[in-house]
Amino acid sequence: MRHFKTTKDSLLTMTSAAALIAASLAVAAPARAADDAVIQKWIAEFQPSTLSKDDQKKELEWFAKAAEPFKGMEINVVSETITTHEYESQTLAKAFSELTGIKLKHDIIQEGDVVEKLQTQMQSGKNVYDGWINDSDLIGTHFRYNQTIALSDYMSGEGKDVTDPMLDVNDFIGKSFGTAPDGKLYQLPDQQFANLYWFRYDWFTNPEYKAKFKAKYGYDLGVPVNWSAYEDIAEFFTNDIKEINGVKVYGHMDYGKKDPSLGWRFTDAWLSMAGNGDKGIPNGLPVDEWGIRMEGCRPVGSSVERGGDTNGPAAVYSITKYLDWLKKYAPPQAQGMTFSESGPVPAQGNIAQQMFWYTAFTADMVKPGIAVMNADGTPKWRMAPSPHGSYWKEGMKLGYQDAGSVTLLKSTPADRRKAAWLYLQFIVSKTVSLKKSHVGLTFIRESDIWDKSFTERAPKLGGLIEFYRSPARVQWTPTGNNVPDYPKLAQLWWQNIGDASSGTKTPQQAMDALAAAQDSVMERLEKSGVQGACGPKLNKKETAEFWFKKAEKDGTIAPQRKLANEKPKGETVDYDTLIKSWPATPPKRAEAK
Repeated sequence: MRHFKTTKDSLLTMTSAAALIAASLAVAAPARAADDAVIQKWIAEFQPSTLSKDDQKKELEWFAKAAEPFKGMEINVVSETITTHEYESQTLAKAFSELTGIKLKHDIIQEGDVVEKLQTQMQSGKNVYDGWINDSDLIGTHFRYNQTIALSDYMSGEGKDVTDPMLDVNDFIGKSFGTAPDGKLYQLPDQQFANLYWFRYDWFTNPEYKAKFKAKYGYDLGVPVNWSAYEDIAEFFTNDIKEINGVKVYGHMDYGKKDPSLGWRFTDAWLSMAGNGDKGIPNGLPVDEWGIRMEGCRPVGSSVERGGDTNGPAAVYSITKYLDWLKKYAPPQAQGMTFSESGPVPAQGNIAQQMFWYTAFTADMVKPGIAVMNADGTPKWRMAPSPHGSYWKEGMKLGYQDAGSVTLLKSTPADRRKAAWLYLQFIVSKTVSLKKSHVGLTFIRESDIWDKSFTERAPKLGGLIEFYRSPARVQWTPTGNNVPDYPKLAQLWWQNIGDASSGTKTPQQAMDALAAAQDSVMERLEKSGVQGACGPKLNKKETAEFWFKKAEKDGTIAPQRKLANEKPKGETVDYDTLIKSWPATPPKRAEAK
């Protein structure tokens, strides 16, 4: 099944060399014309592009030629269900099949199902899918289990003949997310979206509201820089403004049902926003935003008594604030909602702000005619960098960025892996990535972000382009290397924090239970030895005071002592002033060779 070979039986019956040449031309000419027609058809689809049409043609011709040994193969790739991946599944897979002759099937399923099937292949060694698009949150899992192909090695070694010379890895803004402590790239971003602050710009610039807020709080109504200001604004709109145009309004939106999606609410960097963990980009070291301490490449503890911070004062503060705001300032039904149920609520028009808002919702939030859009196609809302909690220090990450990333497993047969790698490069190639970015608004390339087409579209996207062009962008990162087994550990979060959300445990009790559960999983991994020299090796238990003093002595941060005052004075910044302070020209960088 590797490829179809052209039969020459009819040609061999011809004895004349001239007849042979003529026959060859007769067969080859239409084939070239058809190939050119297919390429031109897809170039027309892939507009705009950061490449010229001539360079797009060169790249597509390269894919067609590199795929020749694999023509006729049926290749299966999987990703989670979001708009970007729907475009890949419905349009890019078809384009790839037509251009290469590889029969490409791109399944889109729920994120949890992707992780489950990935685990199945890793545990059984049987090839479930030939190529994977799974979150870079699994980077700590992938490099430790030794079942994932290191792409940096693959591109210069076994897969060199099927690696796009125009790929330009240095153009990917999330390259560091898929890089392990060994310095190798294991995952390459295919889509990215951040978790930002969302607010009603029209309400925040209303002169009457601004005057009332300033009179009550002594500072300007604006984008909150800290959680104190966010809380003041939530209180102001919920209990002072109360109604706008006869409709009850709320100063906050969130969700609280004990459900797997509640886990994302917190593993997606809520603790880091509060100030949990240490300084470090993309993730805190030695303690990350999950509260897991790592020494070298080995996780050594999650609980404070082992040097972690999952149940430290900053983490407990983060859960306490989450619960307070959900109960006081969000619509009553929010407490019983899941992630997917709560997502559409701000678009209905009665929410003033939301601290924890995924930019993946942007496409749905700019639809004409909805309550939060103006008649001229501009939004009534804006997005901005998230405010930070009272434990946060400059140099820490400030929020989460999802980076669904292309991943290859060693258990996939070599020829199928090569064919899948061709497709996975195709869907992130410069030929298609700008058009894909306009469809799904999930950026992966610096060149796309700074393209003039997004400069023109920016006013209708509520600050999305300004954020991705800003220096603040680097503080939003996925889960990192400290987490040794993402599938096993992530499920502990919603189960334990759900107890706090439902009221059966206090925030301290819930985080104590979570920290203990994470330590227990890591202890089992340590005993099994399955992760080798970079697997967990737990610290012995010490007092909290021991670790507080050690952090102070070492000049690190986590775990932090409880602050005497967890609500300093609120601080805000004017949105328009903030936007103008960001650079208007793209950064210079070295081109990939």
